[in-house]
Amino acid sequence: METNTKILAAEFQYLESENLDQVLNWLAEYGDKAKILAGGTDLVVKMKLGSVHPEYIIYVKKIAALNYINFDDCSLKIGAATTLSQVERNEEIKRSYSALYEAVRSMAAVAVKNMGTIGGNLGNASPAADTAPPLLVYDAVIKAASKEGIREIPITEYFVGPGKSALASSEIITEINIPKTDASTGSSFLKLGRVAADIAKINVAVCLKREGQRCTTCRIAFGSVAPTPIRAWEAERILEGKEINDELIVQAAKAASAEIRPITDNRSTREYRLKVSRVILEEALRAAWQRAGGEL
Repeated sequence: METNTKILAAEFQYLESENLDQVLNWLAEYGDKAKILAGGTDLVVKMKLGSVHPEYIIYVKKIAALNYINFDDCSLKIGAATTLSQVERNEEIKRSYSALYEAVRSMAAVAVKNMGTIGGNLGNASPAADTAPPLLVYDAVIKAASKEGIREIPITEYFVGPGKSALASSEIITEINIPKTDASTGSSFLKLGRVAADIAKINVAVCLKREGQRCTTCRIAFGSVAPTPIRAWEAERILEGKEINDELIVQAAKAASAEIRPITDNRSTREYRLKVSRVILEEALRAAWQRAGGEL
């Protein structure tokens, strides 16, 4: 049967459990033949287009142990099956993790955000994933579980290629752990798409810490400008330890545009992405700096 975007043409076995151990047993048994289904906003589309053909679908959204938003003295912990809407509605995330809140707010329609999960957005490993740049600038750590136990994957080591991650076929993302921020921290996220709530032509996140007029630490990450979401290391180096002013921000943004590696695709051209990367990074840096209490 010919596939199209309206039906699931291929046959598969559907598995569902409220128990994480059962899911880990299935993953150990079926490996590459299985796919995790949470919200389905990415996986089901791929199946309808015929780009993936899993023999087993494992539905995990009913596992209560994967659905939570917790704060403690050291970090923010988000269960992998937590929906994007839950993240967007959380007032503490909105207040203390502005870049993550703004990234989720920019994504898709409400109905999609009610279905889609933060773990699923990472599991898809898209270069344009909107949650990736904020999690990169927050130095998040991904927890992955398998029958062998739990391991922690720094977000900087998670994305290994377009649609590819460091996750083994026997593993499932269980938690995203983000270090605590404080009043001297400011962050922001900006995105350009063809229309509102579209996949990004380009997106950027910034997180920095301020001491007086000096930027003590700065992290910058882009999406949709390389095979994976990437950090702009040279631009960060220009800003760190310096007194922040407009001239330095322009200099850092220029350096960042030399670090990205965009291509021309159906959403935008390479030349456009190179030009606007400077503009949106300058704007994101100013917003993050001011949110950290800095003046320009």
